[in-house]
Amino acid sequence: MKIAIIGGGPAGLMAAESAGAAGAHVDLYDSMASVGRKFLLAGKGGLNLTHVEPSESFLARYGARRPQIAPLLASFGQEELRAWAKGLGVETFVGTSGRVFPADLKAAPLLRAWLRRLRQAGVTVHVRHRWRGWDGQGALRFTTQQGPRTVQADAVILALGGGSWPKLGSDGAWVPLLAGRGVPIVPLRPANCGFDVGAVGRIGWTDHFRAKFAGQPVKAVAVTVRNVDGVELRHQGEFVVTETGVEGGVIYAVSASLRDEIQAKGGATLSLDLAPDRDLPRLIRDLSQPRGPRTVTKQLQSRAGIAGVKAGLLREVLPKQDFADPARLAASIKALPLRLIAARPLAEAISTAGGVAFEALDKRLMVRAIPGLFCAGEMLDWEAPTGGYLLTACFATGLVAGAGAAAWLRSSRKM
Repeated sequence: MKIAIIGGGPAGLMAAESAGAAGAHVDLYDSMASVGRKFLLAGKGGLNLTHVEPSESFLARYGARRPQIAPLLASFGQEELRAWAKGLGVETFVGTSGRVFPADLKAAPLLRAWLRRLRQAGVTVHVRHRWRGWDGQGALRFTTQQGPRTVQADAVILALGGGSWPKLGSDGAWVPLLAGRGVPIVPLRPANCGFDVGAVGRIGWTDHFRAKFAGQPVKAVAVTVRNVDGVELRHQGEFVVTETGVEGGVIYAVSASLRDEIQAKGGATLSLDLAPDRDLPRLIRDLSQPRGPRTVTKQLQSRAGIAGVKAGLLREVLPKQDFADPARLAASIKALPLRLIAARPLAEAISTAGGVAFEALDKRLMVRAIPGLFCAGEMLDWEAPTGGYLLTACFATGLVAGAGAAAWLRSSRKM
């Protein structure tokens, strides 16, 4: 019979493909004027589909939710995703970091081919349909440009995203609708997000540093934090100085640990290694060389390769007297403590932590308390760093939910 899918992102579209392949009649509804808005936005960065790292390392990226995500990825994981893209006529390649991209680094051709195949399979897409919950008879309620509309469906799959990027449709408006029906929901929080810095008596950067360096990248840097279990995490890459703090790839890699520590303790310390390719003894030796007529700035640049925004970070954090002590200065270059006091708002985050608790779902991703209602994608309570992990799991949850809804209908003799 009829399956209604609400949400036209990767999870919703994959659910439509999976349910349609199982013989269901599928109608897909999205609040925006077109589907795949966030998917297309991700494509502006090259569309990182997945990652080729070993399975054990890949699964570790899902943290505490690994036990729930692992069986889903067993149905549709890294290799299956690449084969699926190839089936749409989109070849992929592996970048130097192990990330997988479409050969043309674009999302639009893949999305067009996917939508074409879905239409050929009989999937009907309804745009500008904002879901408002259920009416008294259990029908789905929508607001449209033509006015209110109700839809009856034999099964429903929700793939509404989290709460990040609300302008693209993922606004978390579904939370009170599900909570009102008793569905357990872990509060939504920002993931893969930036942070605000702070110091004693000050929130944010000094005016001088902000005016000179906001917007500049900090490259060839390593960051170290401790997670909630006390395990030290170190990642190397780059980040960007913002008006209020820091954001970017290497920050996103440790954002979950930073966010949780700030929530528990009111702040977190991020340790910056501004010279990851030089060891401490070498730095001490180099900075101990006679300076002669050189300024401290010239000495840092010539002896330690520290200039520009990196030198600015040192001056922002260290007391002036530390620059006269080569050992202290070298130690700070290798482990500069940056105090973070708040994660940036959820609406600015790349993705969302929290959502529908897995404990409320069966292995088909059906809500146990509401038979016939399935959930998929980022609205579930899981998180992962950027690097293809987000998209891979969204695809996998959509596939499982779509197949699960069709199987439930068959078992209920509605197909």
